[in-house]
Amino acid sequence: MLKQLSAQDAQFLYTQTANNLTHIMGVYIYDPSTAPGGFVRFKDIIRHVESRVDTSPLFKRRLHRLPFDMDHPYWVEDEHFDIEAHMSHARLPEPGDWRQFCIAVARYFSKPMDMNRPLWDIYIIEGLDRIPGIPKGSFAMLHRVHHAAVDGASGAHAFIAMSDIDAKGTPAIAEPPPVEELGKAPSSSETLSRAWSASMQSPVKFMNALMKMSPAIISSARKSIAEGGMTAGVPETRFNVPVGPHKMFDATTVALADVAEIRKKVPGATVNDVVLTTVGGALRKYLAKHKELPKDSLVAIAPINLRGKGGKASKPGNQVSAMSVPIRTDIADPLARLAAVRDYTVEAKEAKAGVSARIMTDLSQHIPGATMAAVARLVTSERFAVRGTNLFISNVPGAQVPLYLAGAQLVQQHGMAPLANNMGLFVATPSYNGRIAFSLISERAVMPDIAFFRECIEESFADLMAAVPKPEKAKAATAKPKPAAKPRAKPKPATQTATKGRVKPVAKPNGTRKNPKK
Repeated sequence: MLKQLSAQDAQFLYTQTANNLTHIMGVYIYDPSTAPGGFVRFKDIIRHVESRVDTSPLFKRRLHRLPFDMDHPYWVEDEHFDIEAHMSHARLPEPGDWRQFCIAVARYFSKPMDMNRPLWDIYIIEGLDRIPGIPKGSFAMLHRVHHAAVDGASGAHAFIAMSDIDAKGTPAIAEPPPVEELGKAPSSSETLSRAWSASMQSPVKFMNALMKMSPAIISSARKSIAEGGMTAGVPETRFNVPVGPHKMFDATTVALADVAEIRKKVPGATVNDVVLTTVGGALRKYLAKHKELPKDSLVAIAPINLRGKGGKASKPGNQVSAMSVPIRTDIADPLARLAAVRDYTVEAKEAKAGVSARIMTDLSQHIPGATMAAVARLVTSERFAVRGTNLFISNVPGAQVPLYLAGAQLVQQHGMAPLANNMGLFVATPSYNGRIAFSLISERAVMPDIAFFRECIEESFADLMAAVPKPEKAKAATAKPKPAAKPRAKPKPATQTATKGRVKPVAKPNGTRKNPKK
């Protein structure tokens, strides 16, 4: 059965350029000492991944793209699928430290994927022997997947389905979903017929959707106009420039228990609020150091999962919207900043902030493929990209139990995602087994000192940990009563004066007293 990409999935194909590659990548570090024999060979990893390719449709399907993008592409079975064509390995150069690892990760992420095969690959890096906190002999798995195939939630699910819950090889997901039968690529006449039919129906479907959503669209448009348009409240920073092809990477992790302690300091704050506040404090430090801190707060885009509680993350594809959030880089006090972020991201405001993105997501489903491809390329180009945000911050919850691959235990997890023109900084914050990572992605010309920004993240989080909430004012019921005020003295008569509480007559100027009986 033929399966066509949705409009939201297809847009990640249309907007990809040599400088803006639109794939995502998981960075997983494993300790092989838990495996049988205490080591894991590359062929063991290949064998393990091959045993799990049926856990998700994305492993064996490739794109069938139409000429001139006259309609959205189709997923078809890869008749030449070869597991070893998707996997490679290398070893870190000496000294094999964290800096060498970050360079290797950034270089691999900056390379384009082979778009003629299933849109995923795996790169194993060995020689992680001099990284603090990482067991000697560990290896890393860099797992790239194109954003047209998955979003954060479905990508995390695909990874867990490939993982085990113990070193013995017990699958983390016992019963994988049934694999879709996609069949071979459609014939030219069939694709042309489908494209023509979609083009004819699109205007009708688009207008029907537009009429249903018109009140929300009008309200959103009025709000945008009243606030000054898409760039209102978004200061111009070094991140709002065209991005180049050379990406940068660095990362640090913190304990989720510490995040929970910070949350308690500001009632109602969430894990996501703490993440946003930490990044806001780090950017305040970073830009102040470079004498570039704007007066207004920086604004971040944060994703909203549209699957809902009943949504299936096992289904590949994109089901996300987004909201814009001021991360209050204009507030120096860390807890005051957290309170301000919390006030903005309460549920009612979050739903209101995300309505515009959801409207556009729904309407885009009815735009013809060729039109959408042309518009997507235009609005994300260097010349016409809108300054609607300063950076992107994505918080994707992960497994909170140890995971394994071919017997090796996962000890650290990070994530990377694409940048875009006018958005040269991405902070991914996946969580795993009691820790949350701050994964930093930028571009060499935008943030050449990314290691310093990582230090700013660590200092900002430490500030939140050290901050002490101001004590609440004592309640009136428990406060000591104030002493009653003394009554004001009565006005003194003109002919009298007070002396030690007694009243005596005032003497006459000549010193004699008048006889009252006379």
